[in-house]
Amino acid sequence: MEHTFYLKVLSANRVFFTGKCKAVIIPEYDGQKEILANHEDMVIAVCEGEMRFLPENSEEWQYAVIGTGFVQIANNRVSLLVETAEHPEEIDIARAREAKERAEEQLRQKQSLQEYYQSSASLARAMTRLKLAGKTYNI
Repeated sequence: MEHTFYLKVLSANRVFFTGKCKAVIIPEYDGQKEILANHEDMVIAVCEGEMRFLPENSEEWQYAVIGTGFVQIANNRVSLLVETAEHPEEIDIARAREAKERAEEQLRQKQSLQEYYQSSASLARAMTRLKLAGKTYNI
């Protein structure tokens, strides 16, 4: 029997995933973290990026683009709370390209530090969405 844990992914507008998993890899501010069964209890800040998880009865990784949030690991249960979560097939490629172009244009203009960070975050989000959509649709 393989070791599994319960994973619940909640975004601001929906329950993205619930079920048993063998592994989940999440983006952190200093890299990535893989969580396996019986992981030490902790809370981790999550940044925007690509998440992947391996459901219990599957040999194929499932991918998602997630926004900022945090993950709580306790008693072999993982709760991931994020602003946004999207499957690759839900990504509107044209909209992501427009967002990327908009963010790049904003970064070329003189901005306050706060505006710069917002533009950088928008660009990172658009690039991640395009990257993951590209893996799925070979664009």
